[in-house]
Amino acid sequence: MAVIEELIRTEGDGSISFGNHALAEKAKKEDYESAGDIYKVKTYGAMTKLEKNGMFLYESVPGTSVSNFNETENGVSFTVSGSEDAQITVGLQDDSEYDVSVGGSDIGRMKTNMGGKLVVSLELSDGADQEVRIVKA
Repeated sequence: MAVIEELIRTEGDGSISFGNHALAEKAKKEDYESAGDIYKVKTYGAMTKLEKNGMFLYESVPGTSVSNFNETENGVSFTVSGSEDAQITVGLQDDSEYDVSVGGSDIGRMKTNMGGKLVVSLELSDGADQEVRIVKA
């Protein structure tokens, strides 16, 4: 997957793509509107972070490029790429259980903390995308 040169964009299906893990210095785009929501993205090689309407939605360390990020009331799905293994944190509902799959393989049921955050570690390398699905159990 290519990096997102414009930092964030809305895809034809209504999902969003964001992040540029190839940047050497921090870049950000604020007040990006999509489907009535306001997004803010900060990204570079060490970190990618996305906020929606001022609330935490996604963070990766190190930075990643994310395509087709789709959020529903039951969870999120997206495709992620990066140049090295990454820890992904996603903002979901507080104290809830979710079924998580990576690359089509079920990795189990995970529970969010009181802040609604769920953490997944991914094995990434340049040229290899990982599809992530997180669905409320």
